[in-house]
Amino acid sequence: MADETTIEKDKVVTINYKLTDDGGQVLDSSEGREPLTYIHGGGLIPGMEQALEGRAIGEEFQVTIPPEQGYGQKDPNMVQAVPRTNFGGIAQIEPGMQFQARTPDGARVVTVVDVAPDTVTVDANHPLAGVTLHFDVSVVGVRDASPEELAHGHVHGSGGVQH
Repeated sequence: MADETTIEKDKVVTINYKLTDDGGQVLDSSEGREPLTYIHGGGLIPGMEQALEGRAIGEEFQVTIPPEQGYGQKDPNMVQAVPRTNFGGIAQIEPGMQFQARTPDGARVVTVVDVAPDTVTVDANHPLAGVTLHFDVSVVGVRDASPEELAHGHVHGSGGVQH
């Protein structure tokens, strides 16, 4: 039986982390910011949830997460050339720029990968799709989620959503 400071489903978990790629480049970090706070059981990528399950406050660890347990593999079907007119008169469009696109599945962020006179090629894959993720993690908080937090699906108060 887990105690109240052990990470399990429906616990509010607070972590500090540093994310790097295979080359050691820092892709994201909580350093200099508030720690990440989430409700365990679907709030993070599957590999991170699995790595955190059963851990406790004060634990520090490293985990390598393959794309299949992170943001998935890159899907070549998610790279498409679209008419430049779809960009509503934006004069300067360059590779690396990101835009929010309306799709049948809702809003999605796309990254420009190529610009031609009449078309713009965009990639709707998550920017970390296909990337092996390396995390340094420290668990700094674990508590029970309130009924309201569980009903809303997010953390309230410090480190969470303010209503």
